[in-house]
Amino acid sequence: MNLITLPTRRGYDRWARSYDVDGNPLIALEEPVIRGLLGRVRGLRIVDIGCGTGRHAVRLARAGARVTGVDFSAGMLRQAQDRPDAESVRFLRHDVTRPLPFAARSFDIVLSCLVLEHIKRLGPFFGELGRICRRDGFVLVSAMHPAMMLRGVSARFIDPRSGGRVMPRSYRQQSADYVMAAARAGLRVDYMSEHAVDAGLARRLPRARKYRGWPMLLVLRLRPV
Repeated sequence: MNLITLPTRRGYDRWARSYDVDGNPLIALEEPVIRGLLGRVRGLRIVDIGCGTGRHAVRLARAGARVTGVDFSAGMLRQAQDRPDAESVRFLRHDVTRPLPFAARSFDIVLSCLVLEHIKRLGPFFGELGRICRRDGFVLVSAMHPAMMLRGVSARFIDPRSGGRVMPRSYRQQSADYVMAAARAGLRVDYMSEHAVDAGLARRLPRARKYRGWPMLLVLRLRPV
């Protein structure tokens, strides 16, 4: 089957309609980890950078947070705005590789999930995440584990219209690249974890079976210095 690489925005515009229903094992692995690290969010100001279909943003708003979701894909934002209770989230279309349209220290929690592999210049990106985070808050990021790149795997999907495989543009980085870029941006790592597909997830999602035991997810929680 042919693999087509598209610019990141175009790729996610095309992926939007099937993103939440294609049995992606990375999302299944990531969501409970993020929920556990966020904890109680009622009353907190949270921004979701690269919010996609709003899978985290809407849930956090339901839990009582004041949430802003930011993404550059019009297709993904349409899916987000169609979710039940999406009206409780402020959605904003913006290219997250450019300076973010928020004042310094605006948010208690800055969240960015499964975005890092699409960021070519990590330094400015982490700098912006840190800039908009309160001094007593934290930045929480998840990423496809760089080890997946060693297997030739990056974000991709089967286009339901054409049946072909489509890959939004990604950039090869190492875990150390993420950690050092965050440190240079004035962020301190206070939590880091790596997660692999286990037997339970492999049973639930057939797509996960070939990745069993292989590091698939990287999570970092960062604090402004």
